[in-house]
Amino acid sequence: QVQLVESGGGLVQAGGSLRLSCAASGRTFRSGCMGWFRQAPGKEREFVTAISWTAFKSDTSYADSVNGRFTISRDTAKNTVYLQMNSLKPEDTAVYYCAADTYAAVPGPKFTPSYWGQGTQVTVSS
Repeated sequence: QVQLVESGGGLVQAGGSLRLSCAASGRTFRSGCMGWFRQAPGKEREFVTAISWTAFKSDTSYADSVNGRFTISRDTAKNTVYLQMNSLKPEDTAVYYCAADTYAAVPGPKFTPSYWGQGTQVTVSS
């Protein structure tokens, strides 16, 4: 079983930055896929970004709406994934969920993770 704990959400003005963290516990990921989804009020949950890795390579994917503004990264030693969000816009306001699976899934909108965090609120004011 994998537990995911997010942190780093909050309130920021448009144009500002936030960094989300997602710490995984329960097992060590020799390979896997971790990512972020978000859900705004009245909207369906959507893919934001993911990173997939094996012992030999890693791959990342971003939704078009965040590409160039958001960056996903991973700290292997800490079993933690980060989401650096820059140039935030009011439309980025949502609950952000960390998600993971224990195999190197193809990162992208079709990533269907087995494990989810509890979510962290990001609010961007105009």
